[in-house]
Amino acid sequence: MTATPEAPALIVPGSDCTNAFRAAYENRYTWEPGFGGYQGRCLWQQGERTVEGRFQVGADLKATVEGIEDEEIHKAIASQLWEVAIHRVRRPFEQTHGANSFTAGDETPEGLEVIVGGKNSGDRYKIAGNVVTMVHRHIHGTVVTIHTLAVTDTGHGYLSQRYSSRYSDPATGAPRGDQQLFSDTFVPLADAGPWVLAERVIESEGEKGGEKGGEQQSFRFLDLSPL
Repeated sequence: MTATPEAPALIVPGSDCTNAFRAAYENRYTWEPGFGGYQGRCLWQQGERTVEGRFQVGADLKATVEGIEDEEIHKAIASQLWEVAIHRVRRPFEQTHGANSFTAGDETPEGLEVIVGGKNSGDRYKIAGNVVTMVHRHIHGTVVTIHTLAVTDTGHGYLSQRYSSRYSDPATGAPRGDQQLFSDTFVPLADAGPWVLAERVIESEGEKGGEKGGEQQSFRFLDLSPL
């Protein structure tokens, strides 16, 4: 007689859900230790305007952009590269969240709500399976809320492929700036190397309640090679 597999235990609201959150945290794609950096061409586009340069991301994760005189565009490209790289750093769960507790909230269409206590009390997440589908964090006097809409499975963890981001006032909840919608394309470097960003498209939604009447800009990273 073949044994019937047991259904996964339901997580009851109010119970400790540290293990479930840890599984999702550890399923995020991160670079292997010894990441050596990479380089390539960078292309920024908004409307009919296109600007091209070259870039490097070093082993120290610092981004260097060359050949772009427009200071604002130069800073925007470097910022996107740094933001992606910093999220690829592998940190043990205990190092990041050892001073926090995690309590299950309600089950929602987006996943299980995870309520944070301890050092980062006030933060919240949602998880579905082994994916963090929502982040609500207090950072430097503001709140950032990110909803993950689609992911890329690398075979060694997931990368957020499509997601929204909004900053808001921690006291009133009033938005600070427009909501932004990100679409990211990642590729493995040199076929078998670490996955890196090949393209990012950012749409800024205007004040007209979700209408995509705002600005759109794209960042493309081409001819990628390891340093």
